[in-house]
Amino acid sequence: MYTAHQFYKGFSLKRVYYSGYVPVSADSRLPDMQSRVPLVRENRLYQADWLMRFYGFDVRELLNDEHPQLETEIDPKLSWALRNLQVFPIDINKDDLQLILRVPGIGVQSAQKIVKARGFGRLGWEQLKKIGVAVNRARYFISCAGEQHHRDRPQEQIRQFILNESKSKYQRGAVQQGSLF
Repeated sequence: MYTAHQFYKGFSLKRVYYSGYVPVSADSRLPDMQSRVPLVRENRLYQADWLMRFYGFDVRELLNDEHPQLETEIDPKLSWALRNLQVFPIDINKDDLQLILRVPGIGVQSAQKIVKARGFGRLGWEQLKKIGVAVNRARYFISCAGEQHHRDRPQEQIRQFILNESKSKYQRGAVQQGSLF
């Protein structure tokens, strides 16, 4: 991720590609030839890369001495939000676009729609759902129309709530890469 960050900043590179390690030779220093391709890790790398390119995250916010690796159980944006609960809750009807982009469950297009829509009145939970916000994730980090769900919950409890509601294909058992043969 640090190398990708350098490419983006130093060389104005537009895109970095990632690939999970695929064993091609037998060597005791390398993973076994029969080991699975780490698809979850590859997915997390792309998610972190997306956060740097489109959401305004710095690589040091996602990875640092305390958190040198991306978590495989949760996405990088949720991981950052759980480590920075002091930033939340944000008021969806007042805070700026950059803060709204930091909320898990709110994408770039949804954040832009929120900023535009609140010019016509205060937004509530139903309006956020119509805009496309994943309210099941965002509700732990925002308040809207003066209402906040799950106020003052500890980090681990919020994490468990979200994982229990998760429909990620990576959470429900091992994912295997298809074979060409």
